[in-house]
Amino acid sequence: MGLFDKVKNMNHTNSTPAVKNSVCKTKRIVFEKLPADALEFRNLPAAALADPFDTAALTVLAFCFYSENKEECFKMLDYLRGPRPLSVMDKQFIADRFRDKDYVPRSYFEGATVANNYLPAEPYTVVVSDNPYSYQNETYATLYVRSGGADSLRSIQLRLAKDGKWYLWEQFILADIRQPECLNPWA
Repeated sequence: MGLFDKVKNMNHTNSTPAVKNSVCKTKRIVFEKLPADALEFRNLPAAALADPFDTAALTVLAFCFYSENKEECFKMLDYLRGPRPLSVMDKQFIADRFRDKDYVPRSYFEGATVANNYLPAEPYTVVVSDNPYSYQNETYATLYVRSGGADSLRSIQLRLAKDGKWYLWEQFILADIRQPECLNPWA
């Protein structure tokens, strides 16, 4: 099995009907190693942005870089957002979400739990799912990822552009989750 599973029967020149007919699809996106910077990030196979599931997983990966190098994180997010780069307000929102919570994006990788302080298993795997309501609009897809510190799935909305790529439109993955065990004052 290859590094990435391709969505079967997806024709990107007219991809919406193929995606619309799928119900409750789940895709595991595996990163054998983490990229060192935005350039390596853009060279990942998933960075072709030909599949909304890949773009959603890359969103999780990009946010993992914020605590170490926010400028690289912003470059990655700008790439994922395509013709709509981050605004000053977007960057401030992200900064507010990361105050003392650098563990939140790591919680979306398989194996990352409260008990292990959100240290993911290797290879780094993000599980992305859709549901029957994911494709309500022809050029948008709302996909879902699970955090090891939340009870409900979190959504990431993607938008299909004229160039056939799926770009990050909106994300709700930086919301609060349970604190890792190392920060629990009662344990």
